Amino acid sequence: MIPARVSGCTRVLGAPPGWTPETSGPCQGLPIRDEMNGDMPAMVSAWEPTPAELAAIAAGAKIELRVLSGGHPPVWVGVGEVPT
Repeated sequence: MIPARVSGCTRVLGAPPGWTPETSGPCQGLPIRDEMNGDMPAMVSAWEPTPAELAAIAAGAKIELRVLSGGHPPVWVGVGEVPT
């Protein structure tokens, strides 16, 4: 998935402290929109699937979310395997 500019973007999150691109891979800025979800603060990001991911989703693959740390973490969004 490719991080996209979210409507109403309020800031861009960078790599978390201690991130090592050599072992953890690249970490580009993530545009987010800060908003409230009821009485809780929330951050919203937007993602665009690549053509290969769109094909996998169309074939039945699930979208997966990987949390990389505790607290409010950076996240990874991707597409799972095509079911057989």
